[in-house]
Amino acid sequence: MVKRTQAEAAPRPEDERLGIGKNFAYGIQHVLTMYGGIIAPPLIIGGVAGVSPAEIGLLVASCLFIGGLATILQSFGVPFFGSRLPLVQGTSFAGVATMTAIVADGGLPAVFGAVIASAVLGLIITPVFSRLVKYFPPVVTGTVITVIGLSLMPVAAQWAMGNNTKAADFGSVSNIGLAALTLTIVLVLSKIAVPAISRLSILLSIVVGTVLAAVLGKADFTKVWDGPIFAIPTPFAFGPPTFDVAAIVSMFIVILVTLTETTADILAVGEIVGTRVGKRRIGDGLRADMASSAIAPIFNGFTQSAFAQNVGLVAITGVRSRFVVTAGGVVLLILGMLPVLGRVVAAIPYPVLGGAGLVLFGTVAASGIKTLSKVDYDGNLNLVIVAASVGLGMVPIAAPDFYHHFPAWVGTIFHSGISSAALMAVVLNLVFNHLKPGKAGADPSVFATATRVIDYSDLKAFSQLENGDKIVDGKIVDADGNPVPVRDADGRPVQYRIGSEPEGH
Repeated sequence: MVKRTQAEAAPRPEDERLGIGKNFAYGIQHVLTMYGGIIAPPLIIGGVAGVSPAEIGLLVASCLFIGGLATILQSFGVPFFGSRLPLVQGTSFAGVATMTAIVADGGLPAVFGAVIASAVLGLIITPVFSRLVKYFPPVVTGTVITVIGLSLMPVAAQWAMGNNTKAADFGSVSNIGLAALTLTIVLVLSKIAVPAISRLSILLSIVVGTVLAAVLGKADFTKVWDGPIFAIPTPFAFGPPTFDVAAIVSMFIVILVTLTETTADILAVGEIVGTRVGKRRIGDGLRADMASSAIAPIFNGFTQSAFAQNVGLVAITGVRSRFVVTAGGVVLLILGMLPVLGRVVAAIPYPVLGGAGLVLFGTVAASGIKTLSKVDYDGNLNLVIVAASVGLGMVPIAAPDFYHHFPAWVGTIFHSGISSAALMAVVLNLVFNHLKPGKAGADPSVFATATRVIDYSDLKAFSQLENGDKIVDGKIVDADGNPVPVRDADGRPVQYRIGSEPEGH
């Protein structure tokens, strides 16, 4: 008789079976938590592509359908594909800005082609991606996620104004007022001390805002029943994919960011669940991510990634079973086969979406800022990395025609704020934090100490000295040995030595 080890005998917490009823009850909660996030990308991309409301409904249904397939693959798993953890998959926000740039030039077929090619490349590099993770530290991922949220703000503003620039009421007080009302509802519901309501504040605000819009005559649902109620998404409904090298390069940058985000989510949910997560499990999870992303365009979907808000839901509820998430995937799959539901979503007034979008997209930016708050800025050039990357990422947002006179491939890559920011962040991180050809001086750059400056007017009271500060050769240095600048009341640097007055005073 072979004795099993204690580790082999103990069941994994994520393999707990709660029964079909509880699985679907908790699974529906997961769907409601991420529903607002999964329908936003097809609404944005379809709006930029200029397709009809019925076709936007098809895109929404397709994203729900492929999100269900991806979730089942990730949580239930098959050999070599799927982390077998409670991870919900859906259309990634990371690629929205890039895909809107691609769709403006080549239409939806160009987007689908870029997603397929870049996801296949991502699938190929998955075995070695663990070696590349070090090049995507929080200073890079935090910067990119922040820019993702900021780059979507013009979309929210456009929605709040009515989206259609040729409409008579575009930018009207009634449209913006409806958006403001929806935003207010989000904030009020978020404040309610009932977790089920506060967590669903985005979705509930859209429902309430839409009802109010219908009462005011600003919602039209007459075309909801124009089409089949039940149908499986038609493969390549928008035509066969086209493949453009610049678009593929641009999307591949997004894929690298997506791989990094999914890796972080796998590690996070593993820690929350209390289970072991090794390289093989991460690799299986990333392969599921890339395989579903490569298949998604066939069914008119986009890049897939793990939804971080659902990782938070696992922590809040304490329900760790992966079969709950698998049940949620089945629910998404069924919803994706109800195109009538997609047409309902497409009929939601844009001002309502704009009001909710301000918070939804702002949450993405806030997540990036939260990541950046954990970055060490002392004695290095991380501040420069963030500043330059965010700055470059905002250029196409502030000036959409900035790359108008450049070759088409330059515009395709850099017209997306996320691509610009990601490229700059990765390159600067390599140059400043990995490539060190020579010995750095005590003060390699003014930016290395830019986060802390002492005001001479308060110096004699020592109110600005910190734990670890010391005096070396009469000058103030911090705990890491970096000199701390001293400035006068006008912000001018002074040459200060302990025991003497500063020069010029």
